[in-house]
Amino acid sequence: MWLCGVVECFFRPVDKRDDMADKDDLREQFTEAFEEADYPISSPMDLVPALPNGPSTKFESGDFSMTAMELNTKLGGDFPYDSVDEFVDSVMEQLDDQDLL
Repeated sequence: MWLCGVVECFFRPVDKRDDMADKDDLREQFTEAFEEADYPISSPMDLVPALPNGPSTKFESGDFSMTAMELNTKLGGDFPYDSVDEFVDSVMEQLDDQDLL
């Protein structure tokens, strides 16, 4: 019985493993961090004043951990963005496309 539990745990789908990033949690973190920016934003620099710890603001969920500065290096950004939801949707899509989530 015990071995079956281990094997079952090992072979469960990747999206069910505990170390995967919780996309809803990350979306919430991004929204909270970026919602105070003065929209529309025309560059990543427009976001810095809104961040609680500036560029070193960290986003973490499961095995995902990235500062705002690191995040900026991973994103292409199709500026301008008119709202926090539009910006966060783009961030989530780009991270997902790069298999970072």
